[in-house]
Formats: sequence, C-alpha cells, structure tokens
Amino acid sequence: MEIKFTPWRMTYIKRGEKPGEDGCVFCAMSAATRDHDGENLVLYRGENCLVVMNLYPYNTAHLMVVPYTHTADLPELDDTTAGELFTLTRRCVRILSDVYQAHGFNLGMNLGTIAGAGIAEHLHMHIVPRWIGDTNFMPIVGGLKLIPEDLDTTYARLKPHFAEL
Repeated sequence: MEIKFTPWRMTYIKRGEKPGEDGCVFCAMSAATRDHDGENLVLYRGENCLVVMNLYPYNTAHLMVVPYTHTADLPELDDTTAGELFTLTRRCVRILSDVYQAHGFNLGMNLGTIAGAGIAEHLHMHIVPRWIGDTNFMPIVGGLKLIPEDLDTTYARLKPHFAEL
C-alpha cells in the first residue's frame, strides 16, 4: 500500500473542533456567521441547506449541498429539507453547466463510513462536474489527480451566481 502524507488536511479535520453540534465541520459552517462564508467556502445559505465548495475536491468546482440538520440518516430527513436539498442540487448543476460548461456530473451521497463517507455523521450531496478528458494517465498510472483551478478562483467565479438564487 502506498502512503501519502497530507499534512494540510489536518486543518480541515481540526475545523470540526470549532463550535458546532458534536464538533461537526458542517454544523460549524452552518453556525458561523455570513462574515465567515468565504473562508468556509459557503456559496449559498438556503432555508434548510447550504451550498459549499469541497475543500478537497475530486474535480474543479466540486460542490456539496449540506442540510443544516445534523443527521446521517437520509430517511429521517424531513420532506421540506429533502426537497430543498434536491432543488439546490439541480441549481448547482445548472450553474456549473453555465459557468464551467461541464460535459456531465457525478452526483451522490456516501451514507456511512463503509460506503466511503469522509464525514459520515452529517449527510451531504456531492456535485462533481466532469469534462471529456478530465481523467487521463495521471490518476490511472501515477495515482495523482490534478485540479487545474485554485479554490479562491473557483469561489470568486461561482459566488455571484449563487447570489442570484
């Protein structure tokens, strides 16, 4: 097994130690004031959910829709929150299609650690834009994924589009 040291991820892990339900990173983002939206990569705050950029994206402009409700149990999510989660997912796809001309998307939730959830205690929907040719020899042969745009640039490109929601 190849081991990669990623000390910069500790900052992300430690973010869960900020005030929030059970030290949850997503609860901390939800509880933070709008003044901290930029540093938390929050693009939009709805009635029941927020839209955030993934700090460790699978691809450029990887977004997540996160309910304010702290739960890992999808069936337990109330209908209003579930409806907003899907409505915001649809809007994210539209915005990413317009801004980044994505050719397709991977959408999904990893429910539980066994299913691959990195933050298993708080469900969230991933929206990963895809382009023809975005997977090349680097991840396949080199085991390395390259993200061609930095997070600050992505945030600046997307934020105005979420202000219109």
